[in-house]
Amino acid sequence: MAKKDPRVDAYIAKAAPFAKPILAHLRELVHKACPNVEETIKWSFPCFDYKGAFCSMASFKQHMSFGFWKASLMKDAGLLKDNQEEGMGHLGKITSMKDLPSDKIMIGYIKEAAMLNEKGIKLPPKKKTRSEEVIPPDYFLKAVKKNKDAWSTYQNFSPSCKKEYIMWVTEAKTDETRNKRLETTVEWMAEGKQRNWKYMKK
Repeated sequence: MAKKDPRVDAYIAKAAPFAKPILAHLRELVHKACPNVEETIKWSFPCFDYKGAFCSMASFKQHMSFGFWKASLMKDAGLLKDNQEEGMGHLGKITSMKDLPSDKIMIGYIKEAAMLNEKGIKLPPKKKTRSEEVIPPDYFLKAVKKNKDAWSTYQNFSPSCKKEYIMWVTEAKTDETRNKRLETTVEWMAEGKQRNWKYMKK
């Protein structure tokens, strides 16, 4: 049985006048397409669950949005992704009923999104991105290069090891602290030590 959440009623009631009928209509379509849907509030906006979250909607001052959790796996993934560039959801920035696809298309989308959960299809794991290399300031490189051993260690460090030292020095609140940290950096690098060498297992 479908479960309606009174918090969603309250959310719609507090929405901007233009958004109220759109939110109510989309809510109705979700229930029509997925009779066993359960409503909830997550991240402060209405979400719809069926064997897990599968779609949601949100209202803002001048527009609203509607999105699917597994949009990238849906047949119209490309179109839905393109629309996302214009707003938080997958239908672009919605300001009136005219901005919505036809009820037939919307019901098709909602059924497809619910079916992905029904079949237990999961999103592929996110690829781990390499931490961006931080560009060291000139004064940092100048100080390290003055010590051959420190410079050699720095050159052989991984990007993450370099980043730890650079961030430690550049995030100092005062020039005095920065200079002390830079001096320590050169000293530790000359000994082949990483920034957090004290906490590393021997």
